[in-house]
Amino acid sequence: MSLIDRYLPHYQFVERHALHVQASPGALLDCATDPTVAQDPFIDRCTALREAPSRLLARLGFASRLPARPFGLEDFTRLGREGDAEVAFGLAGRFWQADYGLVRLADAQAFAQADDPAFAGAARLVLNFTAQPLPDGRTLLATETRVHCADAATRRRFMPYWLLIRPVSGLIRKRLLQRMAAAAQSTQ
Repeated sequence: MSLIDRYLPHYQFVERHALHVQASPGALLDCATDPTVAQDPFIDRCTALREAPSRLLARLGFASRLPARPFGLEDFTRLGREGDAEVAFGLAGRFWQADYGLVRLADAQAFAQADDPAFAGAARLVLNFTAQPLPDGRTLLATETRVHCADAATRRRFMPYWLLIRPVSGLIRKRLLQRMAAAAQSTQ
């Protein structure tokens, strides 16, 4: 069973992207866990735009729970890696809130505790990267993002956010795949 199926078998929202890469599966998944791969001007601008309202309110003296650094992969909990086939990350929160409403997770086991009261009113998200070797020597590098909302009220809050953020999220995911491919190819 894949990590994404183990940690989030049921979901209401999903996004998938893939590309063919001339690099080994292991090198590609190593890049997925390298935080410098996500350091990209386009991704940085998208994150800054998403966080602008909360940061502006903080400058005006209102409380903000956003950390000083922008949101990034380090905010996710690493759920695991299955050899050179898959790596998965989890996140829980009220993503529609200006500060993401993140639920801090100590580890993969904490993410798996769906009945934990800390998850009440929060969505759970799994982001994975898979690398499948192809007969022609290339690798199919793919990413999937799944989101599960445990109740109707959470789904109603999340749906408008998803509709707004999904196009940009898709561009970010595609950009991450491209950057992972470039980084892996540069090491081979």
